Amino acid sequence: MDTSICSIDGMEGILRYRGIEVEQLEQMPYDAVSYLLIYGKIPAPQELEAYSRKLREERYINREILNVLKVCNYGTEALDSLRTAVCCSAHMDEEKDDSSMEANMNKSIRLVAKFPTLVAAVHRYKTGKFLIAPDEKLSHGANFLYMLRGTVPSAIEAEAIEKDFILSAEHELNPSTFSLRITASTMADIYSAVITGLCTLKGPLHGGARKGVMDMLDEVASHENAEQYVLDKFSRKEKVMGFGHRVYKTCDPRAKLFKDIAKKLADDHGDTQWYDLAERLEQVMYREFMQNKGRPIYPNVDFYSAVVYKYLEIPPELATSVFAAGRVSGWVSHYFEQYSHNRVIRPRANYI
Repeated sequence: MDTSICSIDGMEGILRYRGIEVEQLEQMPYDAVSYLLIYGKIPAPQELEAYSRKLREERYINREILNVLKVCNYGTEALDSLRTAVCCSAHMDEEKDDSSMEANMNKSIRLVAKFPTLVAAVHRYKTGKFLIAPDEKLSHGANFLYMLRGTVPSAIEAEAIEKDFILSAEHELNPSTFSLRITASTMADIYSAVITGLCTLKGPLHGGARKGVMDMLDEVASHENAEQYVLDKFSRKEKVMGFGHRVYKTCDPRAKLFKDIAKKLADDHGDTQWYDLAERLEQVMYREFMQNKGRPIYPNVDFYSAVVYKYLEIPPELATSVFAAGRVSGWVSHYFEQYSHNRVIRPRANYI
């Protein structure tokens, strides 16, 4: 499948959005990267200002959707509630029956803008707290943490969540994006396609892996326990969450960037517990793979992003939904690309 949105060099560990390496994009605001993915170019200052203004205006969600969220089953993973909220948003979108390019672009902006608000609302309802309205003065990431936690984040925390959204935004034909493109190829609407992506993202072998790493960090608890934890996993031939990747044969470039972010947060908070634990797990895993399998293994995107979430006070059950809040820009980009030269995706099976 041809695409101009993203490219991955798995041998060299290079990830590019629209031909630009992710290390460069990490220095931009999320709004600019979102614009790049959707429109295919770096925005000029006036274009970015107009796009950011639209996103900030569309952050709000109506009372009917909030009422639906109130009755969701909060004993389940938060992504279930987010999926329900997106379904309801489709019903209430004033352009739901308009499939023109202009209407679809408006719907894509609403989705990007509202995902953080919906995720924060799910968490606030689940924990019995009052909802916090969006603050249009704050950036995309900072506003999310504000709605989630009830306090304006520090500059380093705001930078961390912006970078998290950027590094989560796009990754070529990963399972959720591919499933979304299959839905789009049937000429289904943009909400249906995004809901498909959400359903696929939930799996523990995809977006749900981030929650798995967070649970593992809680289980190990201290860097002193890391070596024995890995050795026990090896003896039972069990997987250690957050390591290895189907595409990258070297270190995932996003993992390197997330490690840097995690270190900044650890130093800023004056608490290196989670960073030290993760680094020790990384060291032991590398050593054991070299000794037992004759090859190294590296952390993937979920490993140090889970450490970042620990420092940002994002609970494990919310991890996949926060991932989705960043990924939605990539999803809608692929929706538009599929529509632009569509042919229904219908692979054949090999009968045995």
